[in-house]
Amino acid sequence: MMARRVQPPSLLDRLPPVRGKLQADMELAPLAWFRTGGPADILFEPADAQDLMQFLAALPGDIPVTIIGAGSNLLIRDGGIHGAVVQLGAGFSAIEIMADGLIHAGAGVMDVKLASAARDAGLTGLEFLRGIPGAMGGAARMNAGAFGGEIKDIFVGAEGIDRRGRKLEFSAAEAGFGYRRSAFPADVILTRITVRGHPGDRAQISARMAEIAAERSASQPVGARTGGSTFANPLDPKAAGRKAWQLIDAAGCRGLRIGDAMVSEKHCNFLLNCGSARAADLERLGEHVRACVMQQFGIDLHWEIQRIGETAPDDAGGRP
Repeated sequence: MMARRVQPPSLLDRLPPVRGKLQADMELAPLAWFRTGGPADILFEPADAQDLMQFLAALPGDIPVTIIGAGSNLLIRDGGIHGAVVQLGAGFSAIEIMADGLIHAGAGVMDVKLASAARDAGLTGLEFLRGIPGAMGGAARMNAGAFGGEIKDIFVGAEGIDRRGRKLEFSAAEAGFGYRRSAFPADVILTRITVRGHPGDRAQISARMAEIAAERSASQPVGARTGGSTFANPLDPKAAGRKAWQLIDAAGCRGLRIGDAMVSEKHCNFLLNCGSARAADLERLGEHVRACVMQQFGIDLHWEIQRIGETAPDDAGGRP
């Protein structure tokens, strides 16, 4: 158990009133799929977009803001996160399906839930979301993709709120999607995503989603303490079309461990917390994998998992 940070008594007093849930010195590990990480100075779950706008507009400028989403593609370092951490909950979970195939989804809607809602409405094009863990806000920001689809393929627009509490809107062109990236400003918290589906046969949509679920279960460590794909597939010509997992496997890193941090034997682009791994163990293992691939192939793997927060002062290091 991480030691809880002693909270400056004045911090809560400096925060504006809210209608949502506001808590001090909150452990974040239970919110991350790795189940690791230190505490947050402040954890804020806004009641709705208006609550978030008012909070950010009144929040003193020297207090940093971090959004953590569903915690599925995230490594929270052991020293925790200073400032205010925002997690979008029930107030951002609405799905509205329009007659023309447009779907408005709160940024807190899980990708799988949106895929199911589209299926139930007879709309195709969103089946690939069945294979992506996480919520729509994070999926849009990183242009998440799997099983032949990416967010950019269905994206129409988004709404967000910046650090000053201003509501902003983004078109598909303004989103600036690339491979596992977007051009949304770093200080913007996405609150609603609009996508488009197309009329399709419910039975065929269901069958495709079942195929994706089965393929994911067969090839990935579903149910494990993991953060999903650790590294983006390289665009470097030296990779010759090989995916990240193939390079990691060829570099001899399958099954490699640092304590309870392990490279998955089932899919070696996944890191696992096999028990009581610290975030530092997982990050160190990932960096060792990167070094092995660079040494053998001259290819620089880039982290796909978002690493946030502070390193713990007692991080003593280690080797695989």
